[in-house]
Amino acid sequence: MDWQPDEQGLQQVLQLLKDSQSPNTATQRIVQDKLKQLNQFPDFNNYLIFVLTRLKSEDEPTRSLSGLILKNNVKAHYQSFPQPVAEFIKQECLNNIGDASSLIRATIGILITTIASKGELQMWPELLPQLCNLLNSEDYNTCEGAFGALQKICEDSSELLDSDALNRPLNIMIPKFLQFFKHCSPKIRSHAIACVNQFIMDRAQALMDNIDTFIEHLFALAVDEDPEVRKNVCRALVMLLEVRIDRLIPHMHSIIQYMLQRTQDNDENVALEACEFWLTLAEQPICKEVLSSHLVQLIPILVNGMKYSEIDIILLKGDVEEDEAIPDSEQDIKPRFHKSRTVTLQHEEDRTQDDEDGEDEDDDDDTLSDWNLRKCSAAALDVLANVFRDELLPHLLPLLKGLLFHPEWVIKESGILVLGAIAEGCMQGMVPYLPELIPHLIQCLSDKKALVRSIACWTLSRYAHWVVSQPPDMHLKPLMTELLKRILDSNKRVQEAACSAFATLEEEACTELVPYLSFILDTLVFAFGKYQHKNLLILYDAIGTLADSVGHHLNQPEYIQKLMPPLIQKWNELKDEDKDLFPLLECLSSVATALQSGFLPYCEPVYQRCVTLVQKTLAQAMMYNQQPDQYEAPDKDFMIVALDLLSGLAEGLGCHVEQLVARSNIMTLLFQCMQDTMPEVRQSSFALLGDLTKACFMHVKPCIAEFMPILGTNLNPEFISVCNNATWAIGEICMQMGAEMQPYVQMVLNNLVEIINRPNTPKTLLENTAITIGRLGYVCPQEVAPMLQQFIRPWCTSLRNIRDNEEKDSAFRGICMMIGVNPGGVVQDFIFFCDAVASWVSPKDDLRDMFYKILHGFKDQVGEENWQQFSEQFPPLLKERLAAFYGV
Repeated sequence: MDWQPDEQGLQQVLQLLKDSQSPNTATQRIVQDKLKQLNQFPDFNNYLIFVLTRLKSEDEPTRSLSGLILKNNVKAHYQSFPQPVAEFIKQECLNNIGDASSLIRATIGILITTIASKGELQMWPELLPQLCNLLNSEDYNTCEGAFGALQKICEDSSELLDSDALNRPLNIMIPKFLQFFKHCSPKIRSHAIACVNQFIMDRAQALMDNIDTFIEHLFALAVDEDPEVRKNVCRALVMLLEVRIDRLIPHMHSIIQYMLQRTQDNDENVALEACEFWLTLAEQPICKEVLSSHLVQLIPILVNGMKYSEIDIILLKGDVEEDEAIPDSEQDIKPRFHKSRTVTLQHEEDRTQDDEDGEDEDDDDDTLSDWNLRKCSAAALDVLANVFRDELLPHLLPLLKGLLFHPEWVIKESGILVLGAIAEGCMQGMVPYLPELIPHLIQCLSDKKALVRSIACWTLSRYAHWVVSQPPDMHLKPLMTELLKRILDSNKRVQEAACSAFATLEEEACTELVPYLSFILDTLVFAFGKYQHKNLLILYDAIGTLADSVGHHLNQPEYIQKLMPPLIQKWNELKDEDKDLFPLLECLSSVATALQSGFLPYCEPVYQRCVTLVQKTLAQAMMYNQQPDQYEAPDKDFMIVALDLLSGLAEGLGCHVEQLVARSNIMTLLFQCMQDTMPEVRQSSFALLGDLTKACFMHVKPCIAEFMPILGTNLNPEFISVCNNATWAIGEICMQMGAEMQPYVQMVLNNLVEIINRPNTPKTLLENTAITIGRLGYVCPQEVAPMLQQFIRPWCTSLRNIRDNEEKDSAFRGICMMIGVNPGGVVQDFIFFCDAVASWVSPKDDLRDMFYKILHGFKDQVGEENWQQFSEQFPPLLKERLAAFYGV
C-alpha cells in the first residue's frame, strides 16, 4: 500500500512543526496541546514519517523534528498503532536510510532503533537482514545510514542479538562487520569497530569464535589516520584487556608500545581512550611483569598528561582569582547522600580506617566533573603507584624536581598533583623527602594562582597521616595555620579544597587539634559569613568532622559561644523543605554528640523540628499511599536525617533528653517509622530506639510489647544495616528489661542464632549479634542456655577482637551464666572459649572470678592428665596468658 497525505492536513502538520521551533513559551504550549489532539488520529504518524522521508523540499531541521516527534510517539504508544500505520513507518525507514542528508539518516536510525527496542526485533524479522544487505550498497549514503542504524541497535540490544530468541543473528553480523574494517571510508570503518565493540564485555559467542580475526584487524588499523577509528581501536583493546587478556598476552609488548604512542595522540579523545588502558592494566595480575620495562617511557607520558589543557583552564576560569562574591549556580551543586547511622563496636586498634569510600580520589577539580585526560592520567598514576610501590620513584623523582619548582604555574601545578597521586602507593619511599617537600607545599598554599593553591590543599591532605605522626610544631601547626587561611581564600575553588583537606586533617589529627580549637573555630565561624551556597555544605562537613574528632573537648563555654550561634542562625533561616537541612542536621548531630550537656540550651528547638520533620514526612507518605494521583511521594531523606539527629541528641544529652521525649509524640512516630517500607528509614529508627532505650527507658518500656515483634521480623540479614541496628537495639532493651525480657526471647533467639552461623556475614553484624545473644543469656539464662552448643563457637571467634567495654562485659557475663546452666553445651568448643577469655585485657574483678571458676571447674572435671593433653593444643601465647591470669 502506498499511503498519500491530504494536502490540507500536510500543511497543518508542517505549520505545527514550524511553530514548535519558536522560542516563545506561549506558542510552545499551544503546540503541545495540538500534538495531544493530533495523536488521537492514528494516521497523524503517517504524516510525520512522510515529512521525514518524502518531503525533500523542506529544510532539514523541520524534517528531522518530524522524525523526533514520531520517535516519541513510538516510545509512548507504539503498541496501539494500527497495523497498516506501523508497516508504512517501518517500510519508509528502510527505504530512506540512505537519505542524502546525514542529519536525516541519523534521525531515521534513531527511529528504527526505537521501534526495534519496543520488542519489535522479534516482530520485524526482515530488519536485520535488510540492514546487513544494505551495507553492500555501492551508494555511500545507504551504507553509512544502514551502519548508523545497526550501531544504535547493537548499543541498545546487544544481549538480545546474542540470544536464541532471534536465532543468534550475530553469527552472521560479526563476520560481516569485520569485513568493513578495511573499507575505504573512515566513517564506515569507525562504525564497524563500534558495532563489534558492543559485544566484547558480554563475551558474545560469535565474537569469541572470531576473536583472532578481530584482533588481527584491529592491529591493521592501529595507524589509521582517522581519530575516530583510532579511538575505537583503543577502546576495543582496553575492553579486551579486561575480558580476553589471554589473547593479548602474546602481543603485549607491541600493544604497550602502541598505547604509549596513543596516550600522546594529538586528539584528546584518542589520548583519553588510550590512557584508560593503564588503569585497566593495573588491575590485572600480570601488570607488574609486562609493564616494568616500559615504566621509563610511561611515567613521563602520564605526568605530562596531568597538566591542565588550555581548554580546561578556560572552562575552569583558571584566570579568575576572586570569585567569592559570585553566587553559585544550582547545577554546580552535586547531590549529596546521607550516610545513615550504623551502630558499630570499638576494636583493638584504636582508630578504624574507613578507606572503603575512597572518595578523595583526585577531588581537586570536581567542578569539571567530566572525565578528562588529566584525571585519567592522575588516576592511572595512582593505581600504578599501588602496584609498583617504591619501584616507581626512580622514574618519578628526577621529573618531580623539575616540575615542583617550575616558574610556569601550569607545570608546577601538575607536579603537585603528581605528588598527591603517588601519596598512597609510594608513601614508604617518599618519607625521606617529606621533611623538605611538605614545607614547600605549605608555601604553595599561598601561591598567586588559585589552581595552584587548591591542588596544594588536596596533595597536603594526602600526606596528612605523615604530618600528624611528626612532632606538632614541625609541620602540623604550620599546615593548619595556612590551611585555615585558605579556608578564607577569596577563590571559591580554593575554599572548597581547603575545607575538604582540613576535614581529612581533622580525621587524622583527632585530639592533637585540641590546643588550637579556639583558633580553628574562629576561622570556621568567619567562613559562615563568607561562603556561597556550595561551599557552605562542605563547611558543615568540616565542622561535623571536627566535632567527631575532638569529641567532648569541644564542650567548653567559650567554644560553644563561638560555634552555636551561627549554626542556629542557619537552622532558623532554612525552611523545612530545603535540602540544605541534610548536611546541617548531620553536622548538628555530630556537634550534639560531642557537646553532650553543653548542647542543652539549644536542644529544644532542634528536637521539636526533628519531630515535626518526621511527622510531616509520615503524613505526606500516608496521603500519597492513599491517593497517588493527587499527592507527591515525600522525600524520605528528611525523615531519615531527622531520626539520626534525634539519635545524636539522645546519645549526647543522655538522661537530659527525657523531658523532651515526655512532651512529644516521638514514640508513636517511631512505631510507624519502624514499619516503613524503606530500609534506610527502619535502619535509622532502630538506631534511635536503641539510643532512647539507653537514655530514657521509662518512655520506651510501655511500647515494648508492640515493638518487639517488629524488631524480630527485621532480623533479616538481606538488609545488613537494618538487621544490625535492630540486633543492637534488642541488646540494649535486654539490659533495661532484665528478667522481664523472658516472654520475648523466642521471638528473636532463633533468628540471631541463624545469623551468627551464616557464612560471609559482615564483621559488624556478627559482633552485634554475639553481644545481643550474650545479653539475652545474661537476663534469661534458662531460656537461652539450651541452645548454647549451636552458637558458642562463632560467638567466641567474633568477640575476641573487640576492646574491653560495657557491651563486651555484659555479653561475657551472659555466656558465663549460660555455661553455668548448660556446661555440656561448651565442652566440644572449650578451646574457643579459652581463647575468647584470654582476649580480655582487664576484666572487672567479679567477671574475672566467673572466668576463673569456669576454667578451673573444667580442669577439675577432666582431670590433670586430660587437661595437659587438651592444653597442649593451645598456641603459646594463649597458654601463657591463661597461666598468668587464671593459673591454669
